[in-house]
Amino acid sequence: MSIKILSEVNAIKAEIIANRRDFHKHPELGFKECRTAKVIANKLKSYGIEVRTGIGKTGVIGDLRGKTGGKTIALRADMDALPVQETSEVSYKSQNNGVMHACGHDGHMAMLLGAAKILSQSKDRLSGNIRFIFQPAEEEEGGARYMIADGCLENVDEIYGMHLWNFQPYGEIGVKSGAIMAAADIFDIVIKGVGGHGAAPQGTVDAIVTASNLIMSLQTIVSRNTDPLESTVITVGKIKGGNGFNIMADEVKLRGTVRAMTEENRLMVKTRMQEIIDGVAKSTGAIIEIDYQDGYPPTINDVDASHNVIRAVNKIVSKGAIEPYLTMGAEDFSYYLQKIPGCFFFIGSAPPDKKLMSVPHHCSHFDIDERALLVGTSVFVRLIFDQLN
Repeated sequence: MSIKILSEVNAIKAEIIANRRDFHKHPELGFKECRTAKVIANKLKSYGIEVRTGIGKTGVIGDLRGKTGGKTIALRADMDALPVQETSEVSYKSQNNGVMHACGHDGHMAMLLGAAKILSQSKDRLSGNIRFIFQPAEEEEGGARYMIADGCLENVDEIYGMHLWNFQPYGEIGVKSGAIMAAADIFDIVIKGVGGHGAAPQGTVDAIVTASNLIMSLQTIVSRNTDPLESTVITVGKIKGGNGFNIMADEVKLRGTVRAMTEENRLMVKTRMQEIIDGVAKSTGAIIEIDYQDGYPPTINDVDASHNVIRAVNKIVSKGAIEPYLTMGAEDFSYYLQKIPGCFFFIGSAPPDKKLMSVPHHCSHFDIDERALLVGTSVFVRLIFDQLN
């Protein structure tokens, strides 16, 4: 397999890597990316790009106009880190206690800044415009919604984003049209029973038995109500209830998540959960309440936009674009794709000296193969040259 890093990218290789390491050393949580935003804004201004700050609270937008009019393409990177204490001992280890870039957003910003610098030097070759979107709070708050509300997609025709992906090695780039990441919802369930002595269950409504019944019944939604070829997951990740070994619990709380690759399955699960809860409540005599919170919708790539990425990728890696390693993870890039056509894709970045899958995202020892930064930057630049040249 051969990889053709663009000469313009190789020329600023050290700068791209240095930017990534600087962001890694100074991580900031969602909507607190003040230093990060300042660094990005100053660099974009130094490239001669029009800059707007404070978009979506702490986001940054840069606009680059080509020599002639044409469509406007947006490229997006997320900026926020995670509340994780870094355990690795690299020279660029996080200096902020309890905060770490454990998902690759440091690399996303570095790649987009690299592309911005190269494209700003080539603007006379472009027939159209580019909008560089640096977005806060992807991890939990859905910063994309705030960026959209502040107009980041105004007059934009297409949008593209990429994610460093430690589930695939360096040199692999995963692209596909259609569903690429799942919807991610949260639910809280409270089961209220009638307590009593464990030796005299008559007259009680055991909230723990009711919870057990409910958990098993909820699993039948996936096994018996969804197409086996359509990925859907219901997970109860937290149970809290009970006071003593010989006391019937009068209340149990459940907390979990629903993941679905289609809006249809997402709605079906939500409806069936309520129906099953009503049935279990009636059969046991418990009072059961659910608070279902809609999270990120599924990330659905546009067909034509995906083909644009595939064409660019095929010019960078001889292997060409491949099917990505998919998970039921979620991405707030989905909100952009609900508004305009676009494509979200994956850049293989697994550390070369580690076993594949041994350095997953969100772990305290997360790191990447930094050569992937050059691949991602090359794809962004190639994509724009193909579209606007």
